[in-house]
Amino acid sequence: MGLLNKAMKLLVLTPIAVFFGVMVIAHLVFEVLRRGPRAVFGKKSRPQPPPCLQDPDLGTHGYVYLEEVRLHYVSTGSEGKPLMLLVHGFPEFWYSWRYQLKEFRDSYRVVAIDQRGYGDSDQPSSVSSYDITKLVTDIKNLVSALGYKKCVLVGHDWGGVVTWNVAQRHPEIVDKLIVMNCPTALAYAKLTQSKGGFSQLKKSWYMFFFQLPWLPEVYIGMRDFLLLEQVLLGDQSGVKSGTMSQEDVEAYKYTFGRCGFTAPINYYRQMFRSTDMRTPAKTAHIKVSCPTLIVWGDQDQALEVRLAQLSSELNVEGGATVKIIEGASHFVQMDRPDLVNKYMRRFLSSQM
Repeated sequence: MGLLNKAMKLLVLTPIAVFFGVMVIAHLVFEVLRRGPRAVFGKKSRPQPPPCLQDPDLGTHGYVYLEEVRLHYVSTGSEGKPLMLLVHGFPEFWYSWRYQLKEFRDSYRVVAIDQRGYGDSDQPSSVSSYDITKLVTDIKNLVSALGYKKCVLVGHDWGGVVTWNVAQRHPEIVDKLIVMNCPTALAYAKLTQSKGGFSQLKKSWYMFFFQLPWLPEVYIGMRDFLLLEQVLLGDQSGVKSGTMSQEDVEAYKYTFGRCGFTAPINYYRQMFRSTDMRTPAKTAHIKVSCPTLIVWGDQDQALEVRLAQLSSELNVEGGATVKIIEGASHFVQMDRPDLVNKYMRRFLSSQM
């Protein structure tokens, strides 16, 4: 039965991935003919990090050695305070939490990590190294390595995938959970199987494209990471409130220019290899028992806003506190840090 499922998955996914691959290759050829190969594939030299990445006001850089990997993190606030652990998504790194690092250091020891494969953390070479079980284990072991038994766990995008799973599989280490613009696996499956689910599948086109070897990495890197800049700052999907500067974008280009995109994209490759997207694992049905806040920017171009309430209904005991921020993009913690931080503080002080 397992082999049959894998065969069926291959038959369905391969044509979709190839379709998007052909479209991307056509675009690459057009760009090369129009601009020349040097302009398309060349990248600006960035030997030094931009000043914003060396801002001491954001915290202290450190490393922790876990079972399989060394993780890089930035920490601020006294070690005697409760732990707030911030877990970024794609395509991001610890710097996406700069506004929260400053905001919560008075009340917490705030730690923003580079997940495995990102930034200055180790990059295992195998696709299987990015299985959700390993990502969850990283967080569980990290909490202990930092000297804590529990934490306030905060995740965005892929960081949300990880933190949902941590709260489901290891509830003993999560005091409170905050997830931003990321559904539970069960909510995603329910929506995409529903009558109105095709709109979400269309938005998820990149997940299928990412199953191809090397081509996604080439495409994201073309024209000096132009696609990355458009995702972060473009009119359609990017931060809309003026809270992201060109120097901030340079920080992302500098970081991904060093670590590359293969490891981050391997998250998606392993997800498709290990999970039947239409039948989530048994753990996906577990309800989160701790107090949970879901924050969602309603202009997310990758995820339907209705996934927020659906995640609350399907996977949180008694339901989560759900806050929809109008006009905010997928990168809600950077786009509207004022409102995000306000909702977080109210939730953490149990005033919601």
